[in-house]
Amino acid sequence: MRGISKSFPGVKALQDVALTLHPGEVLALLGENGAGKSTLIKVLSGAHLPDAGSIEIDGHPVAITNPAAAQRAGIAVIYQEFNLVPALSARANIFLGQESSWLGFLAQRRERRQARALFQRLGIALDPETPCSNLTVAQQQIVEIAKALALRARILVMDEPSAALTGQEVEHLFAVIRELKSQGIGIIYISHRLDEVFALADNVTVLRDGRHVATRPVAEVTRAGLIELMVGRTLESEFPRRDVALGPERLVVRDLCRGQTVQGVSFSVRRGEVVALTGLVGAGRTETARLIFGADRADSGVVELDGKRLSIRGPRDAIREGICLLTEDRKAQGLVLGLSARENFALGNLVQLSRLGFVDGRRERAAFARYAGALRLKATSPEQTTATLSGGNQQKVVLARWLQANASVIIFDEPTRGIDVGAKYEIYLLINELASQGKAILLISSELPEVLGLADRILVMRGGRIVGEIRDVASATQEQILTLAVG
Repeated sequence: MRGISKSFPGVKALQDVALTLHPGEVLALLGENGAGKSTLIKVLSGAHLPDAGSIEIDGHPVAITNPAAAQRAGIAVIYQEFNLVPALSARANIFLGQESSWLGFLAQRRERRQARALFQRLGIALDPETPCSNLTVAQQQIVEIAKALALRARILVMDEPSAALTGQEVEHLFAVIRELKSQGIGIIYISHRLDEVFALADNVTVLRDGRHVATRPVAEVTRAGLIELMVGRTLESEFPRRDVALGPERLVVRDLCRGQTVQGVSFSVRRGEVVALTGLVGAGRTETARLIFGADRADSGVVELDGKRLSIRGPRDAIREGICLLTEDRKAQGLVLGLSARENFALGNLVQLSRLGFVDGRRERAAFARYAGALRLKATSPEQTTATLSGGNQQKVVLARWLQANASVIIFDEPTRGIDVGAKYEIYLLINELASQGKAILLISSELPEVLGLADRILVMRGGRIVGEIRDVASATQEQILTLAVG
């Protein structure tokens, strides 16, 4: 790709961007949210037409005017949100739109044989007739890869492929990628997890503010150097230091239970304290947060705030009492994507932003502008549709909402998932600032470096129970946490 430029109303998304991919290469494509990665991939996949620039494959110019043209050119994209029909089988999804037929009937036997061969090529045993709705996220991802191979793709783009996978599933994904690489397939790998880049990629291309900054062999760059290329400045530390005197207990949870998912969970968080709740996927972390916030009803247990026993029947009660939750899935549970950034900010704060039963538009706009400035929210205007914001800026809209609510307890559930290192650093600074104001912070994270870098105390969950507590975080290791998490 040479000289690729693309503009949208009010935004120059790409300016003279170049990208080169070789057969059998894993090229990491990095940049902050809003750097232009998604736009560049949409140009390559035919979803966007560039304003300028050219694309060559095997030295020959190609005109990629739509997704079908990209498919014919051997280009396939596996997005973070899979393009599968849940009710159809794995086989039917793989061959959807390119079905085999014989005398006007679907040649299902032939498709099953081809699907099994594709799964064998990827090193996985999977029944082709299993409905995709019954598959795990990792298995659905394998179906997406098989679908690309069925199209004879030679260029494979993977957008945040590990975001929803467990550690073991990530290792299997890496094995699949290395197998594809050995078969001469060129892979563009987009991820915010720098550990994966160093483990997997041969070269790295960095975009910043819609421009190509650098392309380097991974062996020649350091983690700190990559971060500097991405954000345009040095970060003294990935995790900013915090020195806050802890106050008395603010949030107290006693013997919280719900079925088999949460069993007798008890802990406390003091004023100014960041307590991390970690563990493997399915350990009960998110379920515990939802019970505290009232999104689910507990079978039993007590939640206290500043010594007062709370009766929380739903999220409205929790918000009224001063407990707020940044949900793990901000798109499905934290935002109404069709509304503007301003309107999403106002949700949960309508009472304090209203006068005589009507929303006070001037007060709403002023409050949004105050927090948008403080959080360095990047939006063309307060009226920009939230769905069109980058992941980091969507998270900032939710944060702004809860800052306006002036919560005493803020629960962060995977606050930096799918967010670039620059935006992560800003969220870490904000967490520290909230703690310095005396707020109680409960941090749920699967990123163990993040847990060790931010928390004052670490609670480890397994099977719906808290199975360990680490108080000396400065001396703790990832291995220590994992030992507790796996049992």
